Amino acid sequence: MPTLGRACLILALVACAYGILASVYGARTGKRQWAESGRRAVYVVGGLLTISFGLLELAFLRSDFSFATVASHSSTSTPGFYKASAVWSSQEGSLLLWAWLLAMWSSLVLFLTRKRMRDVTPYATATLLVFGAFFCGLLVFAASPFHVLASPPAEGAGLNPLLRHPSMMIHPPMLYSGYTLFAVPFAFAVGALIARRVDAEWIRSTRRFALAAWFLLGVGILLGARWSYSELGWGGYWAWDPVENASLMPWLTGTAFLHSVMIQEKRGMLRIWNVSLVLATGVLAVLGTFLVRSGILESIHAFGASTLGKPFVAFIALLTVVSIALVVSRRDMLRSENRLDSLLSREAAFLLNNLVLVGLCFVVFWGTFFPLISEAVTGTKASVGPPWFNRYTVPLALMLVLLSGIGPAIAWRRATVANVRRNFVVPLVCAAVCAVVLLPLGVGESPLSLLMFAFGTFVVASIGQELVRGIGARRAMAHETVPVAAVQLVRRNRRRWGGYTIHIGMAVLFIGIAASSAFQHVRDASLVPGQTTRIDGYDVEYVRATGRIADDPDGTGAFMSLGAVLNVSKDGKRVGTLRPARNYYPGNRTQGTVGQFVLGEATSEVGLKAGATRDFWVAVQPNPDWLAGVINRANKVPERAAPVALQLIAARYAENPPPATFRLLASPLVTWIWLGGLIVIGGALIALWPAPDLARRRATASLRARVAQDLGQA
Repeated sequence: MPTLGRACLILALVACAYGILASVYGARTGKRQWAESGRRAVYVVGGLLTISFGLLELAFLRSDFSFATVASHSSTSTPGFYKASAVWSSQEGSLLLWAWLLAMWSSLVLFLTRKRMRDVTPYATATLLVFGAFFCGLLVFAASPFHVLASPPAEGAGLNPLLRHPSMMIHPPMLYSGYTLFAVPFAFAVGALIARRVDAEWIRSTRRFALAAWFLLGVGILLGARWSYSELGWGGYWAWDPVENASLMPWLTGTAFLHSVMIQEKRGMLRIWNVSLVLATGVLAVLGTFLVRSGILESIHAFGASTLGKPFVAFIALLTVVSIALVVSRRDMLRSENRLDSLLSREAAFLLNNLVLVGLCFVVFWGTFFPLISEAVTGTKASVGPPWFNRYTVPLALMLVLLSGIGPAIAWRRATVANVRRNFVVPLVCAAVCAVVLLPLGVGESPLSLLMFAFGTFVVASIGQELVRGIGARRAMAHETVPVAAVQLVRRNRRRWGGYTIHIGMAVLFIGIAASSAFQHVRDASLVPGQTTRIDGYDVEYVRATGRIADDPDGTGAFMSLGAVLNVSKDGKRVGTLRPARNYYPGNRTQGTVGQFVLGEATSEVGLKAGATRDFWVAVQPNPDWLAGVINRANKVPERAAPVALQLIAARYAENPPPATFRLLASPLVTWIWLGGLIVIGGALIALWPAPDLARRRATASLRARVAQDLGQA
């Protein structure tokens, strides 16, 4: 099986090389059969990588420790649910996942565009195969997932306990799907520049893939935030960690691209800007993969260092140089057909929106790489923390939310005073009312949070007003009921209303971030059973300790769990019962006959009482000195008696526990973050959903009518 997997990787690399040469030769000579052969090479690469990935997945599921990567990232005790996701916990497996997803998406887009843009597609095919060749080359020469051990161990090292979370089954594939899908518009932009086809056709052909990339990457980011909130035991959902930032940067530039392409399609403007954005997004997607696996920056999300820094840096440099050279050499062809008519227009709002998004990306990039920049300049590796990021990103985020309410309502080309009054009086009044209502509730203590609430209300009111007007117009024309009119309105212009829904979701999400960041209460307390502490008006009583052995209801593979039962009340009324715990996982034999079962990694299982207005969150840390002392004494028993000794330790902890340290958080509106994310997902699905046949036929008929009219006038 390892031989077959490695052979498939080698053949995939050969197919990539052949496809690059065939595609370029076909494009340069005009021989279509060579270009077609290059496209089929992509299908071959997809098939070969599917076999390779399937073989590696099978090795993990079978616990085949003759594979070095299986031995180092899985074990027989790893639950089957997590064995499947352990594939991409390794460097080799994650690179194979990247290459496989790229081949699948490339095959799909090339199949769908096989009869269009025949001058652009061969170059795009070659570009996609360059990506494929790079990753296949890494898998063949530097990080083979099919390396075989001469003496396979009887047991593997096991999966990192932090990754034993349901979202880890979805989070990495979502991120990598976003990264690899962004390679599609990147490749077609390169192809359009080489072929000197700088109209909007390449954008129309790849827009759905760019939106899908943005959607999947966004889902991956949201899942990662949820994992951090519920698994890492620090109480937050975003720490401005380098790997978090790596996924955010291409998402920001991708968001800017999706907005500005509308201006190019409608007005023929921003060609240089759009192609630069999509090329930058493609480069940042590769950079994101590099940061996850390079180990050049410290990150709680980077599970393992890499020796692939130099190849990645060289490839990123190549992509950057080629991108800049193409844009510079085609700058005359990329000049805009029209100019900005007025600063009071939708074009201006979209352009300012783009500048804010790119500004956010620059702030994130600078803060992420500042340790390397400072080391290169001063010789000292300094870093910046969340306060630095917040100082610059919060004002930009406020501007972004405000613009997301202005853009949909303002007119194209030039807005009149009457248009501005008609479209913005009601949203402005709603925003002012929101601010006045919230001031007595204490929100005014954080002016920036108050502004975020007001701006979010402005967005919802602005888009709600557009929806009401649209429903009214449909009812007047078609005499439909309100629900039918709303459905038909959205159904016939899914891109527009999907985008509006996304704007509402982002406003809700940012309100949740503002409230939970500015008004969060945190308390660390050392308690024994019977004691009570207080936080934000809540009384928290430590009722009793808990101890379990070989009882892991979440199926993470924890051998021992020490926790607590807490009663939370407010004003004498019970709010809920929380059961935080600390899970302990097996280590190795050097830690003793008993310690080998519980002195490996440990994770926090948080207690969470989520609500529409407030989350109550708690994590527990049993006294580590007490546990180490008990385990040290228990290590004197023979190994066969270890399970009994551990059972006695758990029972002793439950009956007479030492003081435990609790971290308690009361955070308002955290649920709004996840709700906003779900609204964004819903909006993206609306925008991605294919238009109905009737609407498509009408759009086609309308286009034909305009073409006929233009020809008649000519």
